[in-house]
Amino acid sequence: MAGRGRYGDSSPVDRAVTPRLRRPSWAGRNYSLLTVAAVVTSLGSHGALIAAAFAVLETGGDGGDVGLVAMARTIPLVVFLLVGGAVADRLPRHRVMVAANALNCLSQAAFAALVLTGEPALWQMMLLTALGGTGQAFFSPAAEGMLLSSVTGEQASRAFAVFRMAMHGAAIGGAALGGALIAAIGPGWVLAVDAAAFAVAGALRAFLHVGEVRERAPGGGVLADLRDGWREVIGRPWLWTIVLQFSVVTAVVGAAEAVYGPLVARDELGGAAPWGLALGAFGAGTIAGAVLMMRWKPRRLLLAGSLCVFPLALPSAALAVPLQLPPLAAVMFVSGVAIEVFGVSWMTALHQEIPEDKFSRVSAYDWFGSISLVPLATALAGPAESAFGRQNALWGCAGLVVLVTAAVLCVPDVRTLRRRDENVVAGDTSARGTERTPAAKTAEDPAT
Repeated sequence: MAGRGRYGDSSPVDRAVTPRLRRPSWAGRNYSLLTVAAVVTSLGSHGALIAAAFAVLETGGDGGDVGLVAMARTIPLVVFLLVGGAVADRLPRHRVMVAANALNCLSQAAFAALVLTGEPALWQMMLLTALGGTGQAFFSPAAEGMLLSSVTGEQASRAFAVFRMAMHGAAIGGAALGGALIAAIGPGWVLAVDAAAFAVAGALRAFLHVGEVRERAPGGGVLADLRDGWREVIGRPWLWTIVLQFSVVTAVVGAAEAVYGPLVARDELGGAAPWGLALGAFGAGTIAGAVLMMRWKPRRLLLAGSLCVFPLALPSAALAVPLQLPPLAAVMFVSGVAIEVFGVSWMTALHQEIPEDKFSRVSAYDWFGSISLVPLATALAGPAESAFGRQNALWGCAGLVVLVTAAVLCVPDVRTLRRRDENVVAGDTSARGTERTPAAKTAEDPAT
């Protein structure tokens, strides 16, 4: 066949003329598997988040019930995150990830079956959502630790940008398709798709290769590991202050998007589909932000990232007005670009400053701090709407984002931590420096 010489058995001449397609040097096997698996789960999860909210609303629930279901997911996430981080730094991280994916698959499948076969009770939806949160508590520190250890220091920023671009690119289709499917055939089928996505992603992660991952020395127990991780966090002012910042930012943004967003969509925008498109616009913004971060390498990592947290106040303000779909989508796009600049800068800083054997523990504290107030915020979203009105509650969410972001910029280490350009292999703590503060690192390196 005419095409066989190019795509099948090729002659030496063909091989010499036709360049061989290959992955970039920084995109190894583990990195590629992690990226593909993240795309699969992102496709399912972004639709499922909308589906869970509308499953509650279709059973006659109100904003308070939506908040309770969201809270049921975050409570076990908060309770088990630190344990999950310690476990992921003790056991093979890929096994922790696969087990967590299995739990998420089973809980979402049961949720889908209840929705498809009848009207699930509120307690049933809360219980199954809580199981999903438990799986996420063990998965997230292991996954972030595995990703951080899968790339080299020299290309870390680009690798993280590509990973996040792929993951958030899947969110565009997942959110938009999920919203459309909910409107067409109901939320149950979207939950079923998410369960299948977890099964596929778990199978992919089972093939992660850990032979080249540096063996981690056993610690003195889970509590000792947690204390060690705490010392890593508290010894870096830039780290713990940004974690505190995001404990507020994540809580209020989460309440606005998980509780108020579906309610505004139902009352003002025409239902689930427009809200799905708005979330898809956010995903498009994250892709644009990732493309930007593939080329732009700000020297002051956290200063650039923190300035880009201010636009996260815009979606809450847009819902408070409320804006119709086109301007709302534009606002969501801008906030997507902004959070991606922060996200890549943040991951690069962690990769640069934290020893490989402590990645998961530090990540667990990061996650724990960032979501610790989410259960309270989602639970109070309904009562706050009743007490102050939906519009005032949303303006309050926007104001808090601005306030805490301005406060964190007052921390010197946030403004002074700089990118190091040397070729540091992930996990090579000898090149990370022994000083605890970015200011000391800056003093040691005249080039910064």
